[in-house]
Amino acid sequence: MEELLRTNDITLIPLARAVLEDEGIATFELDVNMSILEGSIGILPRRLMVRSDDLDEARRVLREYGVRFED
Repeated sequence: MEELLRTNDITLIPLARAVLEDEGIATFELDVNMSILEGSIGILPRRLMVRSDDLDEARRVLREYGVRFED
């Protein structure tokens, strides 16, 4: 698994997951429980992971949908 994006934006991960899963790219979200424990005040980022083989395709798909993230 490779990290596709890391964000404090609580709306970005669900959007990215929906877009990627529509394209047949499996995703896995990390740090959900840590984010919940800190009270959802947004100081701990969540990470979205994809298979290493899907990383380039996932980046391409997100760019096409206008999702901003750091490479």
